[in-house]
Amino acid sequence: MISITEKTLQDLQFPTVLETISSICNTEIGKEKALNITPFRDKESLMQALMQTSEYVSSFQNNNAIPNHGFDTINHEIKFLAIEDSFLEVGSFRKIATLASTVNFLLNFLRKFDDYYPNINARASRVELTKDIVHMIEDVVDKYGEIKDNASPVLLDTRRSMNSIRGKVNQSFGVAMTHYNSLGYLDDIKESFVQNRRVLAVLAMYRRKVKGTILGSSKTGSIAYVEPEMTLKYSRELSNLEYEEKEEITRILKQLSNSIRPFLPLLIEYQDFLSDIDVVAAKAKYANRINGILPTITEERRMYFRDAYHPILYLNNKQKNEITHPQTIELGQENRIIVISGPNAGGKTISLKTVGLLQLMLQSGMLIPVHERSETFLFDRILTDIGDNQSIENHLSTYSYRLKNMNYFLKKCNAKTMFLIDEFGTGSDPELGGALAEIFLEEFYHREAFGIITTHYSNLKILANELPFATNANMMFDEKTLEPMYKLALGQAGSSFTFEVALKNGIPFSLINRAKKKIEVGKVRFDKTIATLQKERSKLEKTSQTLKEEETKAREEGKKMESINVKIKQKLESYQELYDSNQKTIYIGQKVEDIAEKYFNNKNKKELLGEFLKIIEIENSKRKKASAKEIKAIAVKKKEVIEEVTLVVEEIRKEKKEKKLKPIIEKPKPILKVGDRVRMFDGRAVGTIDVIEKNKATVNYGVFTSKVSLEALEFVEAGKK
Repeated sequence: MISITEKTLQDLQFPTVLETISSICNTEIGKEKALNITPFRDKESLMQALMQTSEYVSSFQNNNAIPNHGFDTINHEIKFLAIEDSFLEVGSFRKIATLASTVNFLLNFLRKFDDYYPNINARASRVELTKDIVHMIEDVVDKYGEIKDNASPVLLDTRRSMNSIRGKVNQSFGVAMTHYNSLGYLDDIKESFVQNRRVLAVLAMYRRKVKGTILGSSKTGSIAYVEPEMTLKYSRELSNLEYEEKEEITRILKQLSNSIRPFLPLLIEYQDFLSDIDVVAAKAKYANRINGILPTITEERRMYFRDAYHPILYLNNKQKNEITHPQTIELGQENRIIVISGPNAGGKTISLKTVGLLQLMLQSGMLIPVHERSETFLFDRILTDIGDNQSIENHLSTYSYRLKNMNYFLKKCNAKTMFLIDEFGTGSDPELGGALAEIFLEEFYHREAFGIITTHYSNLKILANELPFATNANMMFDEKTLEPMYKLALGQAGSSFTFEVALKNGIPFSLINRAKKKIEVGKVRFDKTIATLQKERSKLEKTSQTLKEEETKAREEGKKMESINVKIKQKLESYQELYDSNQKTIYIGQKVEDIAEKYFNNKNKKELLGEFLKIIEIENSKRKKASAKEIKAIAVKKKEVIEEVTLVVEEIRKEKKEKKLKPIIEKPKPILKVGDRVRMFDGRAVGTIDVIEKNKATVNYGVFTSKVSLEALEFVEAGKK
């Protein structure tokens, strides 16, 4: 069973990823669920979650996008429905109806497009599809959230009576206002509303002359608000009807609540289903942001993350328009443990965290930013020891804490475990701490666990080199600037560049020399050897890159030449056909010339016509009958070839003419000397001439030297004197 601790989640900044996914969710319950995502405990559930996310991502690119799944939370309504004899307000029923109709629409859609979204539909198929809830509510509540008139016969009659009485109220009020206004008893505003009742605005001096009930007065006391006597009777009747309406609505709502109450478990399921879809959608949107994909998950114990990005770093750098450098890391049966070394601030910890976080995300049902040819398998445990973890509460130092952590590692570490340790062995005496770290590493190795550690300890680098199924790695640095390249190179330990970095940062050379004398000569030499090897490796990589570029260029040139050869062949065929045609014409012309000369001498017309006829019959016997379309096509092609040949011939004539007019002045070729920078005419690499012997030069390219004829070299730059 898969079990990953809270400490591992915190160490690898997994909660930060969850916060981002939570912010993408549309619903409050979805947001809560996203924050509580943890790695799956079984493979079956995990694979289903991964496929659901992958299917949702695909919906962004096809024409059958998954419909809206948003809803208003009904937790309040669920609580009330759980209480016997309680009833919901009209607005609550509107929310329930919207929720139910959203679920029904989504369920029907997923069933229809099961071929596109089989795993999401598998989750949907566990939810019951029913329209009863929607129908029951729509029979009572309209789309504006009001109780319909025909919700019950009693309500219908009551509202009809109310409308009738309102008409009478308005009529009687209008009569009263017309009457008292004609008498001059009313203020200019004539009427107003008090306690939601229509009243006359009577001048205070005439208030006793208006029959009715005084309901109030203006702030100055100049106006009295009077409800007319003839309107009062109808107002009381309307109030009674309004009370009856309210009572009937309460009865209807209670009845509807009781009808909906049996569907309470289904409503809970509906809300759970939509919130699950909301989380899947958020995972898919997050995957789009980080260019996440689903790598191959194998049963074989192999993890290969190609061009892997740290998602948090990637998004932060994207906001700042900065470059994020991908890493390629591989762990397998033949290469179980990687020991990463090199200077600080080179990216060792980020590389380690990238592997751990991506594996966590994948085992939590999320797509990860790696190359499509990446693959991995599922770990039962991911153990981490990252950062300074001093515990003030437990009075533990960094080293004590790390020892407790190592003890936990020893209890849990096995063949299905991946451990990630940052700055392994630090916090104690380098000699003693390094020795203990070496023993821990050997123990993890013998248990066949997978792991990545970062360290500065030389003994761990040596151990990784000696163990058959472990390897060193280093974060590459530019050998000239000592700036990090944020690129992981497997197979070789990295130097800390301690003294080089110190010199770069302005520490006096004399102090650095004194420091070197303080430590063992062997350690200095070892670190210097590693630094030299790193520099050489960097040079070789640059040369390799140049050669790859040259190879690509040569391949492209070869393809171009192939294409040109085909075109030339086609043109030659066309020119050959034209030449043959012209030769035939010349031959016939020669024959005609002979016949003409013969006729000139003997004046025999009969013989002349016979000869002509003979030539024509011979030529016609060679001809093949062709359709009008074929004849036209041949004529067009011939015309094109003639035009092309004419154009080419004109250009050649022009060039020849120019060559005759302009004398060719050759530039004097520079005399090459030792120290000059040169390159071959057909190459890009620039080197320096070390030796010149018998018309041959020895050229130094930094990594290698080469003997080349002086005739094949091109001058680039004069050597420094």
